[in-house]
Amino acid sequence: MITESTITELEVCRKACTDCYKICIEILNYCKIQGGKYIDMTMVLMIRDCAEMCMMCINTIDDGSEFMGRICALCAEMCDRAAMVCEQMSDDAKMMECAVACRKCSEYCYQMGLQSASYFRRSSLVNEESLLYSCDTNNWDAL
Repeated sequence: MITESTITELEVCRKACTDCYKICIEILNYCKIQGGKYIDMTMVLMIRDCAEMCMMCINTIDDGSEFMGRICALCAEMCDRAAMVCEQMSDDAKMMECAVACRKCSEYCYQMGLQSASYFRRSSLVNEESLLYSCDTNNWDAL
């Protein structure tokens, strides 16, 4: 059941994801301009992946997807990793701003991942039993 506090939690998580997405995109452009050590592919790809995952998280919150909790949990993990790579440049205030946004997003997404298992359920013509049968027999046409 969705309560008013649940809606507030979703809105706070969505805002944290939006803020993180925006700063990650800014940082990608910033890194491109800075060049040199800022173009480390591991770091750039981690920040890009974080931004993309934040957008996916926003979309699943907006859509009320039954997969939202799992996506938020993955988003939390990716945000933590992006924060770690940004924190490696602790002498750069802009990179630290990104790390803070990533950590905040991770915190809210982690909580959503834990709490959201029953927030949204879509009625479905496909049940778990039919999925298991189809996967076991490799009969994808049955879906």
